[in-house]
Amino acid sequence: MASLRLLAIPLLFLLVALPLAAADDASDQDDSGPKSPFCNNTFQLVKVKNWVDGKEHESLVGLTARFGASLPTEAHDHLRLPAVFSNPMNCCSDSSSELSGSIALSTRGDCSFMAKAKVAQSGDAAALLVINDKEDIYKMVCSENDTIVNITIPVVMIPKSGGDTLSKSIADGKKVELLLYAPTRPVVDSAVVFLWMMAVGTVVCASLWSEYIACEQNDERYNELSPKASEAGATKDDPEKEVLDISAKGAVGFVITASTFLVLLYFFMSSWFVWVLIVLFCIGGVEGMHACIVTLILRGCKNSERKTVNLPLFGEVTVLSLGVLLFCLSFAIAWAITRKASFSWIGQDVLGISLMITVLQIARLPNIKVASVLLCCAFVYDIFWVFISPVIFKDSVMIAVARGDNSGGESIPMLLRVPRFFDPWGGYDMIGFGDILFPGLLISFAFRFDKTNKRGMTNGYFLWLAIGYGCGLLFTYLGLYLMNGHGQPALLYLVPCTLGVTIILGLMRGELGHLWEHGTSVPIPILGRPGEA
Repeated sequence: MASLRLLAIPLLFLLVALPLAAADDASDQDDSGPKSPFCNNTFQLVKVKNWVDGKEHESLVGLTARFGASLPTEAHDHLRLPAVFSNPMNCCSDSSSELSGSIALSTRGDCSFMAKAKVAQSGDAAALLVINDKEDIYKMVCSENDTIVNITIPVVMIPKSGGDTLSKSIADGKKVELLLYAPTRPVVDSAVVFLWMMAVGTVVCASLWSEYIACEQNDERYNELSPKASEAGATKDDPEKEVLDISAKGAVGFVITASTFLVLLYFFMSSWFVWVLIVLFCIGGVEGMHACIVTLILRGCKNSERKTVNLPLFGEVTVLSLGVLLFCLSFAIAWAITRKASFSWIGQDVLGISLMITVLQIARLPNIKVASVLLCCAFVYDIFWVFISPVIFKDSVMIAVARGDNSGGESIPMLLRVPRFFDPWGGYDMIGFGDILFPGLLISFAFRFDKTNKRGMTNGYFLWLAIGYGCGLLFTYLGLYLMNGHGQPALLYLVPCTLGVTIILGLMRGELGHLWEHGTSVPIPILGRPGEA
């Protein structure tokens, strides 16, 4: 579509700003601190079930300390005990409140975590719940000035919002009861498998789309709302298709623009900023979904009756195209309205996959030289903004943006996400659009190269790159697991498994020069027509 071509470039900049594989977990920081036999526990996420006057409320999430007793993995293995605030509330000196047989509540600050635990333990409290002064959950470690002793009660930190809720209930004279337990997380959740299948399926489907799915259409009005016009900046592979070739300079500028956009998101993200992204995502999703659905319908109904209507601004359009557009608009609006519902991930993934398939039909890599520039820049970009940016910004910029910090509860839609169905902690596994689009451009090129040179599956490049991409994703999620859910720069694994495989195969077959200069008999300008100045 003409409108999709206009949206393709800015949307690509938005889509690649978050090339990240992540797990939507509680955050934790501050893993430093001295260790000893009494201060060497493994940190555990804790569920804090709570009842107010006998009525169960939503469970809170906490984190155990480096010291203290461990918690059971099942709720029925622990007692439901009353919650009592220590007095003083910071629990830095002997409490005048009766703590025996209860779970002591304490605010953070004024003394070390170990000191608070000693006071709670001396008062015969069954456990200590420390309320953080922020929404993050920090790891409670021992300090250099602590006299390390054996703490025999569980010590758990909860975020400020949860503590405020408990404090209000206690201040209102209500009876608050708590139950603490630490359920274990499955080694592999079905969400990871499903997400892997979606990502690999999107790349393969986008590569094969034009050859095996899109049907030849003699009447171009069927697949768009406005007549096609020959425009600068588009190259036509055939009379019906318009694509954008990426140049080496364009690839570098592409990544620089994405970095700039990511920094803007980090510093200026707010609910209205996220809403702008949501609107742009919906527009792009509607465009992509419309193109995919119309193509699929026309493939199955090549001889369907071609009824048209005249619309203001658009002129003559087909009834099919108009009907599909109205459906896609309704779908996107419904997703935007219900985007915080538990099922909203389905609509987000459908819109995102449709958009990426369509974008990969428009943006193309002409050869491995440009692919190397683009993917190597993206490789550095990904690693820098995940692992190196904390040195400069005190935060991992990409993880902070993906989490939606300072966005008023709104989350970035430029991700595929799947809920962890069998994880007692819930949450989502996610992958950024850039982790699909960047390797997808290379894999699509490999398919076109194989087709042009009449290669089979085994002696070509497409099959091996698709396998490499799948293996790269497996390595990504292995890294995610080994780093306890810390967001991973997926391109760290995907680039070697795709571009690296291409170069190795090219060298082994003596074809690297052909791959490197493929299609460059005439200079290719940035996102322009081959041969056009």
